[in-house]
Amino acid sequence: MKIITEIVTLDKIREMAVAKFGNLVKAVVDVDREIIAVDAELHSDLEALLLKDGSKQRSLWGINFYPDLQGNDFIEFDSVINIRPSQGNRIRGIESGELAKKIIEIVANKIKR
Repeated sequence: MKIITEIVTLDKIREMAVAKFGNLVKAVVDVDREIIAVDAELHSDLEALLLKDGSKQRSLWGINFYPDLQGNDFIEFDSVINIRPSQGNRIRGIESGELAKKIIEIVANKIKR
């Protein structure tokens, strides 16, 4: 597990994918601190890592990277940690278009493609 605070290459994300799941990397984005935790078996493990590092739970959202896919297919908004009725998100995805856009921007700033 690793917290990405600086730019990382797509090749590095691809290496993580091959080493763990073959075609994807699980990630959790802190939308307030604009950092990303990557490379674990479960989103909840990444969530715990970020919480220990000072993140607030309400700011953490689970996604998956598919480094061999392009465009909108690169990021998948799907994680059990995203189910938060108290924050208006009742699904594993991201219901807020504004929040999804912010996550995409953070990813674009941290992963060099």
